[in-house]
Amino acid sequence: MEVLKKGSISVFAVLFSILSFAQQEAKLLAAFTESYTQESNKQYTAAIAVLKTVYEEKNYELNLRLGWLSYLNKEYSVSMDFYQKAVALRPYAIEAKFGWVQPLSALLLTDKTLQVYEDILKIDPQNTQANYWTGVIWYNRKKYEPAARYFEKMVNLYPFDYDGNHMLAWTCLNLGRANDAKILFNKALLSRPGDASCLEGLSKIR
Repeated sequence: MEVLKKGSISVFAVLFSILSFAQQEAKLLAAFTESYTQESNKQYTAAIAVLKTVYEEKNYELNLRLGWLSYLNKEYSVSMDFYQKAVALRPYAIEAKFGWVQPLSALLLTDKTLQVYEDILKIDPQNTQANYWTGVIWYNRKKYEPAARYFEKMVNLYPFDYDGNHMLAWTCLNLGRANDAKILFNKALLSRPGDASCLEGLSKIR
């Protein structure tokens, strides 16, 4: 009889646990749903508030979403904190890292932005977005050799892409590789005929 009692208690505990989990999941879903509605209305403070009613520090999705909403609300330092928590929870996920670079860029924290892009490339070396923006950071620093390496990788992956050809062309021009720059500017013009920046670059070669 004692065994039956213990068994009944265990079954009850399991059922209670399942019910509690289901209720929590329902609250979480409702909060996310309401946050999307508020976001679509540009009511970012309200969207953040509803998620905070179900906030759990170890929930990756909540930290990711709050990072994004805080960024939209121009609370860049708060946004960074949420994204950092998401990155810590899922260190091999690149979506949180891409989210993180947005408030970092808004605060002009270029060194940290570069580090995060490089962390993405350690996980996904062929990522075109990370290669492009890493190249842009080096280009803006007038460090054309490393910039060229990142833009070349992008162009190798997407030979007809305007952004890659355009930035690699300007990089080659600054490196004194006029022939390469000319070819690349003309390729970029095939994607975007009449582009003023490409035409300006070509005018410096002719």
